[in-house]
Amino acid sequence: MAKILDGKELASKIREDIRVATKELIEEFNKIPHLAVVLVGDNPASKYYVSSKEKACIKAGIKSTVIKRTEDISENELIDIINELNNDDSVHGILLQLPIPKHINEDRVINLIDPRKDVDGFCNENIAKLNKGQESMVPCTPLGITRILDEYDIDAFGKHCVIIGRSQIVGKPMAALMLKRNATVTICHSKTQDIKSISKQADILIVAIGRANMVDSSYIKPGAVVIDVGINRVDDTLRGDVDYEDAKKIAGYITPVPGGVGPMTITCLLENTLICYRNIEGGKR
Repeated sequence: MAKILDGKELASKIREDIRVATKELIEEFNKIPHLAVVLVGDNPASKYYVSSKEKACIKAGIKSTVIKRTEDISENELIDIINELNNDDSVHGILLQLPIPKHINEDRVINLIDPRKDVDGFCNENIAKLNKGQESMVPCTPLGITRILDEYDIDAFGKHCVIIGRSQIVGKPMAALMLKRNATVTICHSKTQDIKSISKQADILIVAIGRANMVDSSYIKPGAVVIDVGINRVDDTLRGDVDYEDAKKIAGYITPVPGGVGPMTITCLLENTLICYRNIEGGKR
């Protein structure tokens, strides 16, 4: 039976450290860290995530501003908002909640965010630095996964890490982080042939495909570490991309949904906000 990788418990511990660090930094710089979130439209999942982020910021002592706009906002109006936040000295972190309406060029808008304030690590400058192994802002979900691995002393050195999913948010940055840890990395996606046989080779299997219960025990090497990034609503319950009850019979370690990767994603957002805050305020001295 698999050992549970408890992201909720770890997140609680780290958030207390963040709360203390925030208080100390406010005393040092005489300024409150400030995260601005831009929410466009009425996507229920996005509204829930933004609300969760706002609550977490408040508990940590970080100022949170949510800028809400309707679905019909023009690209130029959204660009104006980003530029205003870039030029606002009181704002240390900017997060554009995805997805945004299809009539807006997502890549263009994201790359207008000041890289120093890019708490999601999605702009081209931060992506390039991450892929080159340089210090950068790291996307929150992959960063949260590495913190879970560290907490449970799971060493990726020389291990085969299979990532199912190639998104810019999880799959690709996760691959860069695991390569930095000297893992051998394989990325599978919707066009990959025989995903099952590839995933069964994994010492560390990270699943971020967006399909409820897709991965069962037949995909898993006995004793493997299984990280489930998926959050899918099925019959009013949250399910991961991994069939948890079946997978835990064969995995060595496994993250639950909810209570695994999700809480760590928000926790790493708080950490990234403090990093941006330190870099900006410290750079003024």
